[in-house]
Amino acid sequence: MSVAVLGAGAFGTALAVALARDGDPVRLWARDAGQVRAMAETRENAERLPGVTLPDSVEPVSDLAHAAEAECLLLSVPMQSLSDFLKATPDLWRGKRLVACCKGVDLATGLGPSGLIAAAAPDAVPALLSGPSFAVDIANGLPTALTLASADETAARAMQERLSTAVLRLYRSTDMAGVELGGALKNVIAIACGMAIGAGLGESARAALMTRGYAEILRLAMARGAQRETLAGLSGLGDLVLTCTSEKSRNYAYGLRLGQAGKAETLATTEGIATARAVSTLAAREGLEMPITTAIAAVLDGSVTVEQAADGLLTRPLRPE
Repeated sequence: MSVAVLGAGAFGTALAVALARDGDPVRLWARDAGQVRAMAETRENAERLPGVTLPDSVEPVSDLAHAAEAECLLLSVPMQSLSDFLKATPDLWRGKRLVACCKGVDLATGLGPSGLIAAAAPDAVPALLSGPSFAVDIANGLPTALTLASADETAARAMQERLSTAVLRLYRSTDMAGVELGGALKNVIAIACGMAIGAGLGESARAALMTRGYAEILRLAMARGAQRETLAGLSGLGDLVLTCTSEKSRNYAYGLRLGQAGKAETLATTEGIATARAVSTLAAREGLEMPITTAIAAVLDGSVTVEQAADGLLTRPLRPE
């Protein structure tokens, strides 16, 4: 099965490196032709993943149609850009296996990546790649385990075989809702945990936020038909633990700066920001109790301070666990 990675950010580049390490050809697409030329000449993505050598079998390309000739396309573009990206060239996706590598909820539609793929490319096979991972670890060949989800069991098996390596181990799932929502919502809780540490609330507060945040993830995911076992796995609890405890996490690092200074620079790849806003609206509409998510959305919108959000969570009525 031929493979291309669409999006040459840190994570997309890391996936291309990992999948090409044994000599298997992988196309790595970037929109910027200058970036592609630089990668081809230096064999490094110095802008997004410095210090990592691109294997000879990685082919940097700027021609999207050429990249999309591959049978399996890994979509490593920001969540809030995915819909427009897919809609711009719908003919390219017919019959393809489209594996979303981004995590979040689209602000405009309230859909996750699999829903966006289904809407823009109904003839494609949607899939998700999610779980506890940092680009630098994958690129450096450190052991990593992820979940590959697709409702098409046959396609999932084929992709699992092709995309697994000696150190990148993929577990297969058909629970698209669980994998998708676990990966999206953990970013919101990571922002909350970063805020707690940045504001000096301590490790115990972070543990409480992770635990109660996991309860919120379960609440929404199971309301959407997810399986509890999926949320206890790599794409749920596993990803939550990693993202809430390491400054390598963009969402945790963003929350940390927010807790320290009361404000932080917003980056497109801090996907928990848009997810918090989208899910807070969704929870209110569906009558789901998600106090941590709602508090983070309020902080991000500037309607409350970090201190006020913390006070609001601590003064909620006492209740059974």
